[in-house]
Amino acid sequence: MKTDDLIAMLARGEDTPASMRAAPRAAALAATIAAGLVVSIVLMQLMLHALPQLGNVIARPAFWLKVGFVAAMVAAACHAARALAHPGARTAALPVVVAAPVVLLWLAGAVLISQVTPEQRAELFWGRTWRVCPALIAMLSAPLLAAALWAMRRMAPTRLRLAGAAAGLAAGAGGALVYCLHCPEMSPVFIGSWYVLGMLIPTAAGAALGPRVLAW
Repeated sequence: MKTDDLIAMLARGEDTPASMRAAPRAAALAATIAAGLVVSIVLMQLMLHALPQLGNVIARPAFWLKVGFVAAMVAAACHAARALAHPGARTAALPVVVAAPVVLLWLAGAVLISQVTPEQRAELFWGRTWRVCPALIAMLSAPLLAAALWAMRRMAPTRLRLAGAAAGLAAGAGGALVYCLHCPEMSPVFIGSWYVLGMLIPTAAGAALGPRVLAW
């Protein structure tokens, strides 16, 4: 609720309980994010297409390691975005929450690198799609970023740049999750490098847009 709306409501003597307004607003916000996710999936299918051998791919543990990492990033980023969407929320632990999945994946990548030859290390890092991976994740995250910023604008963020960055990271992680359905790469070294870079692009965009679109 905007400050002017709150003042006007108090001046009219309205005392509608917040709980009566919270449920419809939460439903509207969830619908907005869901719509952004659907647009991202449709965009992926129209422009990239899901892996033709997806049924076989999902049987591989490496696929679920990738999906698990990205899903953990979605959960961590959404937690950070929710916290930063409200004034006075505790945010000291948010950097640890967000960094934990990345650090764990990097450790898994370091173990893998230590067990292969130098030539194989290069292949694990570059893969076959490093040139397009970050850009495609950023593209798929665009509908989610718009939805996340719109949803956050309905709340009351006070640290606008950080809130925008958290919304961008959540969008980037969501875009990366959709991209998993298309991407053939499985190496944790690749995922920990190029997927993370792809998530950071909408994070930077959200940080840049936050002070402009989240101001209330």
